Amino acid sequence: MSVFQSLNISASALTAQRLRMDVISSNIANADTTRARFVNGEWEPYRRKMVIIEPQSGSFSGYLQAALGRAEAVGNGVRVREIADDPAPFKLVYDPDHPDAGADGYVRLPNVEPLKEMVDLIGATRSYEANVTALNASKGMLMKALEIGK
Repeated sequence: MSVFQSLNISASALTAQRLRMDVISSNIANADTTRARFVNGEWEPYRRKMVIIEPQSGSFSGYLQAALGRAEAVGNGVRVREIADDPAPFKLVYDPDHPDAGADGYVRLPNVEPLKEMVDLIGATRSYEANVTALNASKGMLMKALEIGK
């Protein structure tokens, strides 16, 4: 394991959580956007975005050696696999005076729930803070190791 491996792991998590906070902020900002993109000849409301995070894969032989007890399992951090659209249906609200109301008087609103987004934002913020703490602890240990060498 490299001396800087823990710093790289924390840095990858910080990057992923920051992107997650940006996407959540975008979702909140577009919670009332009824015309986000033109699909199949009509305007579609904004569709909630989700960040899919996965572990960075190590080599197969490294995992095999760790499973056999011949090597230490070492993590490689995380990476963002994709920013996916939430497949949940749009909300329908009866408002015949709205400019985007259909012939039946219903307006399709985005599938964004502000309360859910705020909970996700708190979780992303706490994860970010935890990784900053881990990064600072690793940095402190490296600094102490350098002081020993004096």
